[in-house]
Amino acid sequence: MGTLPRWRTRPWWLGALALLLSVGLWWLPSSAGAGVAAPADDGGARGAGTGPADPGGVVAAGSFELAKVRILGVPALTVASPVVGHQGNAPDARRRAEVIEGNLRLLYDPEHLCSESEQLAEWVLVKVLGGSGGACEPSPLLGGSGNAPGSLVVERRQLPGGDVVLEARVPERSEPLPLLTVTRADASLNGVSAMALGERWQKRLQSRLRHARQVMQPADLRRRWQITVAVQLALALVTAATLWLWRWNRQRCAALVSRRLPTPDRALEQRLQLRQVFGLVLLLLVLLQLMVMLALGVMAVPGKVPLGLQLLLQPVHSVLKVLMVGLVALLARSLATFLLHQWADGARVPVEEQARREQRHRSLLRVSHRLIDLACILVAAGWILIDIPGIRAASSSALLAGGALLGGLALVFQGLLRDFVAGLAVLIEDRYAIGDWVEIDGLEGDVVDVGVLSTQLHCLDHRVAVVQNSAFDRVVNHTKLRSGEEVKLLISHRCTAIGQALAVVADELAAFHADPTWGPRLLAPPLLRGVSATGPLGITVSVLLTTVTGEQWACARELQGRLVARFQREGIPLADGLELAARG
Repeated sequence: MGTLPRWRTRPWWLGALALLLSVGLWWLPSSAGAGVAAPADDGGARGAGTGPADPGGVVAAGSFELAKVRILGVPALTVASPVVGHQGNAPDARRRAEVIEGNLRLLYDPEHLCSESEQLAEWVLVKVLGGSGGACEPSPLLGGSGNAPGSLVVERRQLPGGDVVLEARVPERSEPLPLLTVTRADASLNGVSAMALGERWQKRLQSRLRHARQVMQPADLRRRWQITVAVQLALALVTAATLWLWRWNRQRCAALVSRRLPTPDRALEQRLQLRQVFGLVLLLLVLLQLMVMLALGVMAVPGKVPLGLQLLLQPVHSVLKVLMVGLVALLARSLATFLLHQWADGARVPVEEQARREQRHRSLLRVSHRLIDLACILVAAGWILIDIPGIRAASSSALLAGGALLGGLALVFQGLLRDFVAGLAVLIEDRYAIGDWVEIDGLEGDVVDVGVLSTQLHCLDHRVAVVQNSAFDRVVNHTKLRSGEEVKLLISHRCTAIGQALAVVADELAAFHADPTWGPRLLAPPLLRGVSATGPLGITVSVLLTTVTGEQWACARELQGRLVARFQREGIPLADGLELAARG
């Protein structure tokens, strides 16, 4: 086995990669938003975050459960509920957050109670019967998008029991709209009194709600969409220019490929590689521009700004994750290479098995690298998919449906699974390796590749045969550990001194074994088996050769040529078919 490159035998680069990997793993969670959830209040407690893909998740923080209250999708408050102790009939944190968000939404974006078909049916009925209003039309006392945002005022009021209630006063309502109650759990969590926390929340909600009402004004919405369309058109033009540049670069690559000669031109090859890298960068740039266009379109919808920002950050996070997994794959491949290299160079391996160990090393190295690459690709794909908005928050029924789908795919592709298991069995049991000459189901050839699904044979007529690993039960390996060949000579019945013929064969075998060119290819002296058969054509004399792997055919041809030339010099007749013709 050839020695590994010098960079693979030096440990310094392993330490450098491990350092980069540790730094990346330390930095990635904080950049990806999957770390500790920052509190929405000044005195809020920190807890293990549920990540950006779980918008309604509950965070555990000691004796409290925390949930975020959002206005236009942006967290504004963090409400708490006790996990242990006296709770009474108080709702949990998630339910409180949902109710409070609904109350706040009434002030800037009332939800429609009816579907589009129900709204259309009610409109038709109103037009037929006359009158106005209905269950599907939002009450004018709730809608706030058509009124001045500055007219909204948030007030606080303390109840007899000590709790503080926050209420909103708007011109379109004669009575204040209750928003939320500052509970003892909220005050205990933030370490202040309920009145002090209510004052803090009062200021925050008033500014946020006024901003939300301003955003939902028809004029602001119209201006928002106009800016979005203009930016989208500009990005579309930039994307079209990038695609044109990518197509032009592809044409240049095709022109360079057509100029390639059988003799490699280093300068031409470098230019071609640079063109290919440039084309890949342009393609990634196009994908990034499309992602930016999608994110801007999402951000144009009120309340979807966090989702749009997350879509913008998704490519960056994906690149970081791919780099991390790539470093892990490189470390795993290097470790596998090192371990297999040590295994192949083991001092306890007998000399006669060293060549076989080198063959197995090549096969195991290639397959281990493929398995590592496949595993890392699956890990990277799963890591990227799980952080896509909506995937992590999928329900258990969706997960069960995905499991059922995987089970169905396993049944559909059970042939591939059989090939995979059979490929592992081939490698573990050492049935054959790269470089062996084997016979599989009537096909005979040199093994050029051993995969986990199939085996490739290079046949004698230069055909490449691909055999599925589970498609055969019997394999004949001609070159495992050692090789052998039986050389047969057919001596004529006219030979009256068969003993002299055997002595000539033995003398030639001794000379062949002592030959400095052919002797090292033999693992044992040639064995003269004597007369092995007689027949109408002549007397068969056989010789058994034991050679190193793959040398049996060359040694057999050389020995046969020497024996025929020696028999001709000694006058020993070989069978030529004339006797049988004369007898016939």
